[in-house]
Amino acid sequence: MENVTAKLRFLKMTPRKVRLVADLVRGKQVDVACNALKVLNKRAAKPILKLIDSASANAKHNFSLKEEGLKIETITVDDGPTAKRWMPRAMGRATTIRKRTSHVKIILTGEVDEKVKKETEAKAKKAEEKAKKTETKKADVKDIKKVVKEVKQVEAKPNSPKVANVSKPRKMGSRSK
Repeated sequence: MENVTAKLRFLKMTPRKVRLVADLVRGKQVDVACNALKVLNKRAAKPILKLIDSASANAKHNFSLKEEGLKIETITVDDGPTAKRWMPRAMGRATTIRKRTSHVKIILTGEVDEKVKKETEAKAKKAEEKAKKTETKKADVKDIKKVVKEVKQVEAKPNSPKVANVSKPRKMGSRSK
C-alpha cells in the first residue's frame, strides 16, 4: 500500500462549510466519492472533486497505482488566512467581516500496479541511456570545436620564432636615429 498526497490551498470558502463535504467522502473509494460529489448540492463539492481527480491522476501517473483500488484514507480541512473587512453599522460603528479561507489535504492509498511500474521503469531506463548518448555526442562536439579553435589560432600565428625583427628597414622620419 502506497500513499499519495494532494493539497488544495487558499480555497475561498469557510472551513466549516468545506468540512461538511469532506466528511461525506472520508474513507470511501475514489470512484464512489466522485459519484457522490457530482450530485451533491454544495458549493464546496466542485473543488474537492477536482482535488480528488488530481490526486488519483497523480497516483496513476507518478506512482503507478491501480486506479480502481484507490481509497481516500484521510481528508483534512484546516483554516487558511482570514481577510478582515469592515461593515458600517448604526451610530457610526463598524463591525468586522471575516473572509475565511481553507487548506484541504487529501491522502489516497492504493495497490501498486506492477505491470505499469515495470513499463515506466523501462521507459525511464531508455530515456537515461538516450540522455547519456546525447551527452557523449555533445562532449565530442565540444572537443572537436576546441581542436578546430586551437588549429585556427596556430594558423594565425607566424611560424617564425619570437625574435626582434632586425631585417625590416626603419622608416625615415623626424624621429629616426
